Amino acid sequence: MGSQSKTTNDEIKSEDKAAAIVVSLGVEKASEIYKYLSEEETEQLTIAVAKLGYLPPETTESILDEFYKSCITQKVVTEGGMEYARSVLEKAFGPDMASDLLNKVSKSLQSKAFSFLRKYDDKTIFSLLHNERPQTIALVLSYMDSDRAASILTQLPERKRLRVVESVARMDSASPEAMKVVERKIESQLSTVMTTDYTKVGGIDYIAEVMNYVDRSNEKYIFDELSKKDAVLVDAIRKKMFVFEDIVSMDNMSIQRFVRDVDQKDIVFALKGSTPEVSAVIFANMSTRMAEAIRSELEITANVRVKDVEEAQQRIVGLIRKLEEAGQLVIAKGGKDDIIA
Repeated sequence: MGSQSKTTNDEIKSEDKAAAIVVSLGVEKASEIYKYLSEEETEQLTIAVAKLGYLPPETTESILDEFYKSCITQKVVTEGGMEYARSVLEKAFGPDMASDLLNKVSKSLQSKAFSFLRKYDDKTIFSLLHNERPQTIALVLSYMDSDRAASILTQLPERKRLRVVESVARMDSASPEAMKVVERKIESQLSTVMTTDYTKVGGIDYIAEVMNYVDRSNEKYIFDELSKKDAVLVDAIRKKMFVFEDIVSMDNMSIQRFVRDVDQKDIVFALKGSTPEVSAVIFANMSTRMAEAIRSELEITANVRVKDVEEAQQRIVGLIRKLEEAGQLVIAKGGKDDIIA
């Protein structure tokens, strides 16, 4: 019977558990909780409470017990760190329960790391970070969306930019203590700290995604300079990236798919600065009529700025990524030196 109750409890959605807790507290105490919620959270919780059906007493008791243990776990983790929390919880609930509680709380706290940055624009975040050490900047950027991280990265001075890219690429894990120090330093008013076990951050995959959003001029500079220090690292990053020249590695159906949606002017500008191989592949995957129109435009288009060529190529790459995310085409990752501009 106890096993059945536990299984049922595990299957209950988190918002329904929250609703059950609020209902159990009563109107007066529940109203105090709402004071600490955002408008969106208030709306979500209210809907969950309204939709909450009948729960057996043993299920409600199980939810409250889980909530109590989570509160205790978060308290001891925040006050004394993971090892202290583990020793306290093992004495209170045993090794298995302690491990389970710490895993749940770790995931919950991990999702909040540097969450305060979401309410700031890139310019404000840059002003917070630009005087920090490269390792610190790398850690923070690893918790941001790739496009925003790229925006901040390109605002840094050239030398620091290189060191940050290298730090992110070499990053594998960060200790809870390091998270606490960095978070408190950047946003001392926030009480939320990162208190998980060593957490996977940064790395080759992440910095490759960031570099996909960096403009071509900055990309070339960063890779050229970084190659002088560690050509193997640069090659590893490039192999995870997709750049305009990698179109030659795509299958014909995928090329035909993005060609249908691409702006004709972008193709003209992009081909002005592309390799013969890329041009041949693109022309081979468009209609005869479109190919003739593009060739005519290329003949009369002169004095195109390098910046305009790079921007057109980036827009095409952006379209390709968007279509890939939608599952409408497949892209092959680049990496060969002879196709990196």
